[in-house]
Amino acid sequence: MNTFTENLYIRDDFINLLKTRDMMTLYNIGIQAYGVAIKTASMFNEKAAAWVKGRRGIWNKLSSIERGKGRLVWFHAASLGEFEQGRPVMERLREIEPHTKILLTFFSPSGFEIRKNYPGADYIYYLPLDTPANAKRFLDTFQPDAAVFIKYEFWYNFLRELHDRKIPTYLISAIFRPNQPFFKSWGKLHKEMLGFFTKLFVQDETSLQLLSTIGIDRVQQAGDTRFDRVMQIAQAAKRLERVELFCNGSPAIVCGSTWPADEDIIIHYINNHSGQHQKWIIVPHEIGESHIQSILNKCHVPTARYSDEKADLQACQVLVVDGIGFLSSIYRYGIIAYIGGGFGKGIHNTLEAAVYGIPVIFGPRHEKFKEALDLLKQGGGFTINNTDEFTSLVDSLIENPAITKTAGQNALSFVQSQLGATDAIIRQLVD
Repeated sequence: MNTFTENLYIRDDFINLLKTRDMMTLYNIGIQAYGVAIKTASMFNEKAAAWVKGRRGIWNKLSSIERGKGRLVWFHAASLGEFEQGRPVMERLREIEPHTKILLTFFSPSGFEIRKNYPGADYIYYLPLDTPANAKRFLDTFQPDAAVFIKYEFWYNFLRELHDRKIPTYLISAIFRPNQPFFKSWGKLHKEMLGFFTKLFVQDETSLQLLSTIGIDRVQQAGDTRFDRVMQIAQAAKRLERVELFCNGSPAIVCGSTWPADEDIIIHYINNHSGQHQKWIIVPHEIGESHIQSILNKCHVPTARYSDEKADLQACQVLVVDGIGFLSSIYRYGIIAYIGGGFGKGIHNTLEAAVYGIPVIFGPRHEKFKEALDLLKQGGGFTINNTDEFTSLVDSLIENPAITKTAGQNALSFVQSQLGATDAIIRQLVD
């Protein structure tokens, strides 16, 4: 569920309002208030400014759309992560039905700005604010034959309009937890939204059982399409000559999507084990110049940045990647992966590394990530809480290559066992 919807309905003052008779009116008031609030925030917040700018003049842009004849399927993603979950379904649909048009919408600028030129869709736009008038106008423009919402996107007016028009509507790669509004006494509006879907494709048995407790039975446990996506990525992984030159046959530990809290732990280990022959590749989540310089300054061993073509890569022990788009291919060069984010809001994508058959390490904030919990159970993942635990674990994996290899095999076997969600969903989508 997107942050706005969670904030809108979980706050105690709004809970009391939602118990009144006209919840729909309150929802629409809340949506309008959100629109005003984000316009105000856009004056001093970069992301809010991008949200507003991206939607400015959207109806003028849409007025020039020529829908034409033929089938059209609408996919909606909150942001980039949800797009990646929907991508294998879009691409499989395009393979099976090359003449079917694909409409892709985003709620967040971080998804739209990165994928606004994605060649797998015919139309790519921001989702207009969820008002009754916008929902009607948007659907009048595109007249989709089916709609697919990805994981955590619930917009009442769009869903209700789709339902009223009898347009088949699906939720894919969804996962539910008992503390969500759907399962609360005050969550009537949320339950109603679930009823608007033709079918819900959920990741696990727990979600299926939870939905059954509130009478939602048009549900299929299909798994998570991210597994299919990471397998696609691995099969299309690029050779990176500079990484190969840096590794030069030595084992590498890849640290992906790291934040400062992760980097402090990693660099502490590197600086205290400078005599080891392992190579370290750090791919920070944020690649601003000040952050890159901070990493370089903290490393007390020979270190190079990826973009420095004059660097003697073979002589360096650490490579800091100061560009985007490399990480999923870099994991293939690792014997161990560390996944960042576990000391902040939550870990990043563990599956991008696990698909290469290497063990993954991550911090304590992983409880909401089913794939991380499953990797721990399957023996393909490890979690650490501090510098000492990281040091002990990495020492053990380096000194016991058989354990490292077995853990990597467990990680790959887990990914392979979860493939197939795309096929289950696509059978419902094809004409």
